[in-house]
Amino acid sequence: SMHPLTDASANDALHAYDTAVKLAFDRIVPVLKRLSALQHEDDFVGRAQAIALEELGFPLPEPILDTAWVSQLDMRTLYAWCVFETYEQTSEAFFRDDPLQGQPGSPSAEAFDRFLLDCGFHLLDITPCADGRLAHAIGFGLRLPFSSVRRRPHAGALFDVENTVNRWVKTEHRRYREAQPNPAHADTRYLKVALYHFSSLDPQHEGCAAHGSDDALAASCGLSRLKDFQQAVENSFCCGASVDLLLMGIDTDTDAIRVHVPGMDGSTRLDRWLDARDVYDATLGLPPDQARQRVSALVQEAAASVPDPGMVTLVARLFEHNISQIDYVRQFHGGAYDDAGHAERFIGVGIGFKEIHLRNLTYFAYMDTVEEGAADLDVGVKIFKGLNVSRGLPVPVVVRFDYHGQVPGARDRAVRHCQRVQTAIESRYPELFQQGLLHALLTVRDQDRHTPAEAVGSTIVF
Repeated sequence: SMHPLTDASANDALHAYDTAVKLAFDRIVPVLKRLSALQHEDDFVGRAQAIALEELGFPLPEPILDTAWVSQLDMRTLYAWCVFETYEQTSEAFFRDDPLQGQPGSPSAEAFDRFLLDCGFHLLDITPCADGRLAHAIGFGLRLPFSSVRRRPHAGALFDVENTVNRWVKTEHRRYREAQPNPAHADTRYLKVALYHFSSLDPQHEGCAAHGSDDALAASCGLSRLKDFQQAVENSFCCGASVDLLLMGIDTDTDAIRVHVPGMDGSTRLDRWLDARDVYDATLGLPPDQARQRVSALVQEAAASVPDPGMVTLVARLFEHNISQIDYVRQFHGGAYDDAGHAERFIGVGIGFKEIHLRNLTYFAYMDTVEEGAADLDVGVKIFKGLNVSRGLPVPVVVRFDYHGQVPGARDRAVRHCQRVQTAIESRYPELFQQGLLHALLTVRDQDRHTPAEAVGSTIVF
């Protein structure tokens, strides 16, 4: 039986979406195994294309199939090509079908934007850890419309302070110039959230790699990065009152969140939090309205000092959304995920990926340049050495740079950015690259339009 606050139909829809996308990636290897067995048959090319169309939904590149009779079928290239093709189809479907019901202008996004302003916040900026087990934190874990949230994952949730200050400046500038999403004199704040993670089933090994699976360290580093951001705004613009901070954790086994509820004075306690499983249990037997009141009371009690009413309202809503996700994991994954560790399908590098909201689909390495993102990328390559290279399969990397279409020359610059990163990746991992064990797809996207990513190049040569 489910919790009275659980949205069962949303759970079904999200599960259908998650399953369909992952199946599309997971069908690739079985199909390639079938082709491997057929590669010396007479009508191989025709049969291979028929199987690919039926099983994968797209034809394979003829040049690779044509040479199979001379030498072995080039499985590494074919595998990478299929992963990239599947990614492009996934991206296209996301912008076409809005599977998460969170597109800009959608009813759910507009309703949440209004709710956020009513709580006293004009922007919600969340940094989850870049770990692929948190990639679904916005759309699934917190059930927020993706277009209502600024999401910028970083290893260990250690976001770039300067970058976030720049985002704060842009946000405030828009409020002054365009009164968007509200006028600058309105009494609302910019809310910055750090979302760290931990493992309830294997705390010593499956926590955050960037913090050596030390939950307390993950939380304290997240909090000090939040404070650095607030301090930076205060020191540079003397109006730190317009910034609020929120520290949260998420259990990668059950998706239950914990929130270090701040006080009205901005204080946060590392040793004090409210756990969604306790909230779930405390409200299980109540009708929905009473359950909501109880959630709100629990959030107030958990605050570090005198609670801020707007923050309490927002955090209570996050708990209510997370209750659906706790039931989702119970319903479809027996209470905890099987893949406690990594099971990502590709590495995403660069800036963008608005369309990736599924757990363990992508390992993110956000970067402007490979030099600054090298540590994140090395972690990703290490993960994929275990997942793919150990089986003789290449590491698939999707490089992505979003650009503003109305800015002259922006698309060309994004394409050149992709090419520079590709060159840097090839020179950072020369052995993998030379053995055909690393492939990259270069993509760009106009972030001012609601369109999918566009492929502009790749390491695959026929």
